[in-house]
Amino acid sequence: MPTVLVVEDEREIRELLRRYLERAGLAVLTTGSGAEAVSLVTTGAPDLVVLDLGLPDVDGLDVLREVRDGRRVPVIVLTARSSVDDRIRGLELGADDYVTKPFSPHEVVLRVQAVLARSGGMPSSDDLVTYGGGRLRIDEPRHEAWLDGRALDLTPTEWGLLSAVASAPGRVFSRYELVNRVRGYEYAGYERTIDSHVRNLRRKLGDAGADVVETVLGVGYRLGLRRDEQ
Repeated sequence: MPTVLVVEDEREIRELLRRYLERAGLAVLTTGSGAEAVSLVTTGAPDLVVLDLGLPDVDGLDVLREVRDGRRVPVIVLTARSSVDDRIRGLELGADDYVTKPFSPHEVVLRVQAVLARSGGMPSSDDLVTYGGGRLRIDEPRHEAWLDGRALDLTPTEWGLLSAVASAPGRVFSRYELVNRVRGYEYAGYERTIDSHVRNLRRKLGDAGADVVETVLGVGYRLGLRRDEQ
């Protein structure tokens, strides 16, 4: 799981970015100090830094210079500075991208993912699919899934159920369909046990389980999250 260091002195913005990045399946370190940021780049070994240029203790451009000096850590700068010269200066010092405040946290997540993909820090394959604004992430070839940044430890049957409903978000799958999806063939009596496996899956999904895998009374189950645009 790639690690992102968020350097932002405004706590509300810092925590907002942390939540969005974790929902996208990223590990997150945070600090409001430029001096601590330079130290964390060494000790925390982040795969990418999101850096606010308006820090109270050290000028953000100086932090950028320190972070990029002899290192290959990608950096996305956040800036309220509207001057084109400031943005050009940041890019000249090695920033990989920049976002001007005010910004959408979802935009920051997309930019982080794009830079990580270019730098090899995150799979760029179209096989990595996200749902619900990055809350649920599924890597079908690797049979791996994450919810709110937490890896899910699923049995083959639970994985099959989640993969099935995620293949067509919003579509209702009958128990009979899920049997065939999970087992690959008709299995006498197995249809009656689907509900038990769904309960186990929901338990592993946590408090959001019933919202992620929704029950449609008298019919079956569906994924309650929308697929994100890729």
